[in-house]
Amino acid sequence: MEKHTKMDLDDTKKITLLAKALSVDTRIDILKLLCKHELNINEIADRLKLPQSSAAAHVKALEQAGLIKTTLKPASHGSMKVCSKLLTSIEIDLSTYLEDEAKIVNMPIGNYVDYKVESPCGIVSEFGPIDVEDEPRCFYNPDRTKAKLLWFANGYVEYRFPNSLLTNLQAKQVELSMEICSEDHEYNMDYPSDITVWINGIEAGTWVCPGDFGGRRGRLNPQWWPDKNTQYGMLKTWKLTTSGTYIDDKLVNPLPIRVYNLSAHAYISVRIGIKENARHTGGLNLFGNHFGNHAQDIQMKFIFD
Repeated sequence: MEKHTKMDLDDTKKITLLAKALSVDTRIDILKLLCKHELNINEIADRLKLPQSSAAAHVKALEQAGLIKTTLKPASHGSMKVCSKLLTSIEIDLSTYLEDEAKIVNMPIGNYVDYKVESPCGIVSEFGPIDVEDEPRCFYNPDRTKAKLLWFANGYVEYRFPNSLLTNLQAKQVELSMEICSEDHEYNMDYPSDITVWINGIEAGTWVCPGDFGGRRGRLNPQWWPDKNTQYGMLKTWKLTTSGTYIDDKLVNPLPIRVYNLSAHAYISVRIGIKENARHTGGLNLFGNHFGNHAQDIQMKFIFD
């Protein structure tokens, strides 16, 4: 289960759907039921003494808000829609950035410029595998630019983000976000990995991921992706600020944004991987916008004064 998600006032559609979903007491009652068990719509209707059509409408609103997920499973007569809860907590940052104060650059996960990886490893697109699984050389395949999920047991991938926005402006904060998790051969909820980000060659911080997440399908995963494999990650954000470097809202090192020399070169180098001396060498899965739970690639947000 994805335990936490965060949004701010710029996520207008998400907040609107969330507010709509939680504005009805019955929908909150449904969430309470799903805290303990997965239930189909008939079971929800029976427990809350609702018409089946009403239960289905409430479930649809919760699903649109990203609070629950429904999966079709075989039943004695046809199929049934089984509901499960996706979140245990939601954080809403009651702040916003004007259009001319924040700019976002999205980097497809297959657009890396360098890599060094060890097996098990692989790359897949929305439609199927790219080249041979568990063969590091497949990361050179020209079709890698179509990647929507990549994984490796050890090593790194490196990206170059444009920094032309910094020619005449100075960023007070830069945020780098991505959906990631550990990498075991299949999924393994207890499989920690120390995942590190380097920016312009400077170590920005390490996040200890608790596992390689699975057991239920990722919200965006294509139908061909096997249930036994990794299914989703966690959305993590590295923040470079004037007061230090953070992962989400936790200070991980005291280096301020100026130390990273973001405008010193023609690009900003971002390396994501596992340090050679990492305590937990559990690899990583990096999700693109058609896998996992979050419809985004690697995202860099520049926030200006």
